[in-house]
Amino acid sequence: MKLMNQEAYIEQYKSFIYRQEYPCIAAKEAVRKQRVKVFVAGHMACPKDDRAILDFMYNFVEEYRSSSDFFHSAAIIFSDHEATPSEEMFEAMLFQRLQSLADIGAKEYAYDKRVSSDPNSRDFSFSIKEEAFYIIGLHPNSSRAARRFQYPTMVFNPHQQFEVLRSTHRYEKMKNIVRKLDTAYSGSVNPMLQDFGNSPEVFQYSGRKVDQSWQCPLKMNNYIPGEEHTTT
Repeated sequence: MKLMNQEAYIEQYKSFIYRQEYPCIAAKEAVRKQRVKVFVAGHMACPKDDRAILDFMYNFVEEYRSSSDFFHSAAIIFSDHEATPSEEMFEAMLFQRLQSLADIGAKEYAYDKRVSSDPNSRDFSFSIKEEAFYIIGLHPNSSRAARRFQYPTMVFNPHQQFEVLRSTHRYEKMKNIVRKLDTAYSGSVNPMLQDFGNSPEVFQYSGRKVDQSWQCPLKMNNYIPGEEHTTT
């Protein structure tokens, strides 16, 4: 498989988001205002880029925190894939990468105290550098049309952005617009879509339809930064 240069992958991703029919208006706004950061990694099943991904996310967190603008997003595109992953395969790889990022990052930063570190909690959100994120998985075989990007991708959206929308009474309006557009685009509302606090958000990460018997594979260990630890 011939690989492109990084800018080509980045432009493909931005073009995917900025299509007229794409339902997420917040993602479109982030692209339009150039507040989307993209890192191009190798194979999603390989841990070799995890350190670089985490450092990229650390930089993103700093930029996001120092900005007074709204709607920021970071995407990790996995460019090296010879076979199109099934939904189950993509889900497994997504949680492998998130587990690795969590294990490395927990030795360096505490968990965001505004959310729970328990994936089974309704208040859980993934944390990097003490900043909570809502994760969206994209891949070619997704059952949801809005998530069918050409390359396996993890999108990190700062959780606090949604809290600001709620506190300023803009969340419900935006949510209703997105769900209406998604219904027009995909034929139905995403059955896994729930508001934060109603059910664990990890059910939504991969985009695969699962029932309440599904168990999140993430094991979040609350390490003390700077200490040595053994994962059991």
